[in-house]
Amino acid sequence: MDEREDQGRVRWRPRFSGLRTFARFPHRAELAGVDVAIVGIPFDTGVTYRPGARFGPAAVREHSSRIEQYHPPLDVDVTEYLTVIDYGDTPVVPMETLESYQLIEETIRTVVEGGVIPVGIGGDHSVTLPELRAVARRFGPLALVHFDAHVDTWDTIWGTRYNHGTPFRRAVEEGVVDPVRSIQIGIRGSLGERGELEQSRELGFAVWTAWEVRRAGIERVLEAVRQRVGQHPVFVSFDIDFLDPAFAPGTGTPEVGGFAMWEAQELVWGLVGLNIVAADVVEVLPDRDPAGVTALNAANIVFDLLAVLAATRRERHGTAERAE
Repeated sequence: MDEREDQGRVRWRPRFSGLRTFARFPHRAELAGVDVAIVGIPFDTGVTYRPGARFGPAAVREHSSRIEQYHPPLDVDVTEYLTVIDYGDTPVVPMETLESYQLIEETIRTVVEGGVIPVGIGGDHSVTLPELRAVARRFGPLALVHFDAHVDTWDTIWGTRYNHGTPFRRAVEEGVVDPVRSIQIGIRGSLGERGELEQSRELGFAVWTAWEVRRAGIERVLEAVRQRVGQHPVFVSFDIDFLDPAFAPGTGTPEVGGFAMWEAQELVWGLVGLNIVAADVVEVLPDRDPAGVTALNAANIVFDLLAVLAATRRERHGTAERAE
């Protein structure tokens, strides 16, 4: 049975039954013939406020069960252009940040070296650093499209260099992200001092605050993304606290004045055509998530990213090159 047949057969089962893989895509450890691998990263030792994101991958999978393969806004059947699997979770060592980073990096590197696009489900935002390290080994310094309430470019927090507030400063220092090709969108919230908002710009990132996004409008922001990134290999990182707490209460560091789900989706859909080589969605805390709305929205952002990848393949290759 080939992968597309397998993906079709599983959808005959009731959507509340079976193992909880993402959107009921097949669980596989083999990468041959695969285009995209969903990878859970159950790690939250890097948090500074609310813990619990280690349970995020399981919650997102649970709330993805009703997702089908056809994406109406982009008019694309994901399985027609991509073979997608759920690769399972990376190994981690709770309370051991650097050792966990090494394990995460090794897992993502295996996926990338297999010619497969990894889409991570976190986990706190510190896990993006080992993901970036792994992907940059193949593609060199990456462009970053970063949706978040926070810049995550602090140097240290309470004297620690590796946490969910520092991954993108470390990424620049290590040369795995090219800040002049990168953009941060949706930044907001109170700060300890004026200069904290400027630290990303000083590193070279373009920064769009939440109020700047609203004043400019979605299309103008997307044009800024395209001009900044071009066709450079890009990593898309989506912190669920980009959404307003009304749409994502189950997150580690919620900030008021965020975005509605439809606004987030419009921005993600607008990434069609970019050279996306990896992505992640992070910071889902199921124990803070009444009715599972945060995990549901995160699952749909993951699906939107899959649809963007499929639509980009269609745009570049037409109907002749589809998943087999």
